[in-house]
Amino acid sequence: MTDINERHNAKMKKIKAARDKMMETKTETKGLIMVHTGPGKGKSSSGFGMIMRCISHGMPCAVVQFIKGNWDTGEKTFLRDRFADECRFFVSGEGFTWETQDRARDVAAAENGWRIAKEQILDPEIQFVLLDEINIALRYDYLDIDEVVDFLMTEKPQMTHVVLTGRNAKPELIEAADLVTEMTLIKHPFKELGVKAQKGVEF
Repeated sequence: MTDINERHNAKMKKIKAARDKMMETKTETKGLIMVHTGPGKGKSSSGFGMIMRCISHGMPCAVVQFIKGNWDTGEKTFLRDRFADECRFFVSGEGFTWETQDRARDVAAAENGWRIAKEQILDPEIQFVLLDEINIALRYDYLDIDEVVDFLMTEKPQMTHVVLTGRNAKPELIEAADLVTEMTLIKHPFKELGVKAQKGVEF
């Protein structure tokens, strides 16, 4: 056992030395453009986890929720009821596109959400903005991808972080982003077992 511990300690010392050397070169800070996409679960959940971090660090933040509409989601209730001063929460969508079945209304709702999003991003008090499910609005061309990317690249304040979630992120957005995470679907109870969306897990 002593030999195993000594080898482990020696290995960890080498890793730490290499890590410390690498970290010496990582000195830049900037407001990041982050994309959470892919068919797997966890895109919005990750974004809201980051909102919790911001609140904990005293960073004023905002959420603009596209598509989901007036769903009674846990995160909306939690933030509006308990952290309204720390995090502004806006809902622009009227529900999933297959429910509204009205493209003109969907486009109008998305455009209103994007207007609000730009206001929040440009607000000097706000340091972090979550654009939840905006990728769906972009996928269906409810918003102009070139306009969104151009705004993020040229008008977003230097130190403001923006997270954009939703499946099928467009290549232009992926190219512009600083960080892109793809959630991969391996198993899901809805498909595998016919289990419907449940409180505390999906919403």
